[in-house]
Amino acid sequence: MEIKLNAVTLRAADYGENDKILTLLTAENGKITAGIKGVKKPNAKLKFAAQPFCFAEFVLVKKGDKLTVTNCSELESFYDLRTDINKFYAACAALEGAAAVTYEGGECGEIFYALVKTLSQISAGDERAPLIAFLNFLLTQAGYAISAESCSECGRDLTAAEKLRFDMDTGAFTCYDCGTGAGASAVTYNVLRKVAGKSFDSGFITADGEKRALRLIREYFAYKTDCPLKSLGEYVRLI
Repeated sequence: MEIKLNAVTLRAADYGENDKILTLLTAENGKITAGIKGVKKPNAKLKFAAQPFCFAEFVLVKKGDKLTVTNCSELESFYDLRTDINKFYAACAALEGAAAVTYEGGECGEIFYALVKTLSQISAGDERAPLIAFLNFLLTQAGYAISAESCSECGRDLTAAEKLRFDMDTGAFTCYDCGTGAGASAVTYNVLRKVAGKSFDSGFITADGEKRALRLIREYFAYKTDCPLKSLGEYVRLI
């Protein structure tokens, strides 16, 4: 049986001398595992399909419970992701995040289209804000939304607070004196409010704030999903 699906290549693992096993993300069926033959050969026609970020129409043949890619028509290569090391690791972090919160056989159209949009944004411009927004979106979709609202204990407005705390269990910010979570900064808090489309203090929106927000997201993501987002750690180190 032949199947056609639009998908993004999340990862590829070597299999045998010349083949690979792909993990693909689709809108209709979540993650799909499929073999692809001969792509490790230098002149393989479908070599591009086994590269990360490949957004394409995949043609698969199903035999029993196994899927094999037999053809592929690229829709977007996101070329700039492969020529800029910062963009590359940011995009890899987006793939890792999507892989961590999606499942085989489950419809995930919102995540799929958000991933494609994020890869396009990272490829075309500055990568920090789109990556923060996407990872925050994934946490929300997984039921672990970060609550960048007023203090979860006393209700105080935190946008101009100098010192805050962030609770890993609840995903909420508090006044420093109200909570017991790890210390957090106003720049982190305001960056997260900005990407969520909430009011924020522009004086706290800095490159350092974006870096701190990514660090917090990485720690929280790992705490809630057991996925360490290794690419995000490398990206934060680079910036």
